[in-house]
Amino acid sequence: MLVRLIIQHGVQLISIGNGTASRETDKLAGEVIKLVAAQSPERPVAKIVVSEAGASVYSASAFAAAEFPELDVSVRGAVSIARRVQDPLAELVKIEPKAIGVGQYQHDVDQRALARSLDATLEDCVNAVGVNVNTASVPLLERVSGLNKALAKNIVDFRDANGPFPNRTAIRKVPRLGEKTFELAAGFLRIPDGDNPLDRSAVHPEAYPVVERMLSRLGTGIAEVMRQPAVLNGLSASDFTDETFGLPTVQDIFVELEKPGRDPRPEFKTATFREGVEALGDLQPGMVLEGVVTNVAAFGAFVDIGVHQDGLVHVSALANRFVRDPHEVVKPGQVVKVKVIDVDLKRQRIALTMRLEDTASRPSAQVQVPSQGIRDRAA
Repeated sequence: MLVRLIIQHGVQLISIGNGTASRETDKLAGEVIKLVAAQSPERPVAKIVVSEAGASVYSASAFAAAEFPELDVSVRGAVSIARRVQDPLAELVKIEPKAIGVGQYQHDVDQRALARSLDATLEDCVNAVGVNVNTASVPLLERVSGLNKALAKNIVDFRDANGPFPNRTAIRKVPRLGEKTFELAAGFLRIPDGDNPLDRSAVHPEAYPVVERMLSRLGTGIAEVMRQPAVLNGLSASDFTDETFGLPTVQDIFVELEKPGRDPRPEFKTATFREGVEALGDLQPGMVLEGVVTNVAAFGAFVDIGVHQDGLVHVSALANRFVRDPHEVVKPGQVVKVKVIDVDLKRQRIALTMRLEDTASRPSAQVQVPSQGIRDRAA
């Protein structure tokens, strides 16, 4: 059945949530991929395990119900997990940050102050990446500088009624989107396949005249410059400054033209969990495994190594030097190599180290425990 569906719909990637039975599902997906390769070798299929943190919160939310009114809650969660591979930021922005559960003491602090801080961080992330105004959802657009929920909804409604925006100028036609709002938001609203190639970059429309002066000096078009940015090497940023645009702004334009529309997010990577290591009972001190950092606390980092129970790398075992703050060494989502130092089956605890030369302790007593323990996280 799965093989037939994959071939019928041209599936290229299978996204698997890292929750309950993820290792079993990953194994099944591997077997299915082999069958697909045997029947249709011209259709390569890959699989990837992604974090499903907050997926259940999204699937039961009013926004998910409005997006997929005809789908069951469990299916909405599956859609969210798949979309996290396509565009993680666009999907995760639909979930309240505190629902993802990566804060050590997030329930003990002032919730209003926490919400303000998280909202500001989220807005910084969205504006650093930019959004495709022709595909962005309301929750994503409302995080753009200058926009709010009402204006974001107006943009989506206008887009649904009139089709994709052909250029940034067309965004001015959105009801109640004034000149000041356009000035604040335009640089973060991207149009990848629009009339003007500059619309897919971070260059603000008000700075387009600066780019035109550069093109006039070069005697070429913007499309050629974006294909061959090396032509900019012969220009000096100081030659294009004026009363409106200072040297830092012009230098930023140069950088953007060299890599137009670049995504500042790093390449998506995931850990490869070892075959046969699927439960606490499969772990042995001395094993070197690959894992993903799930949470960083003041005392160390929790790492998912594929046994349904996160292990702890104490702050003293993060590096071959003194580490004052674990955030200096690791961050959530980072793929790391760790060595198993000790496994306490009775208390379901795993001690890990990122100093691979460390000596592991002797194997703990083998006590029978359920294969799927409760995750021991700091959240």
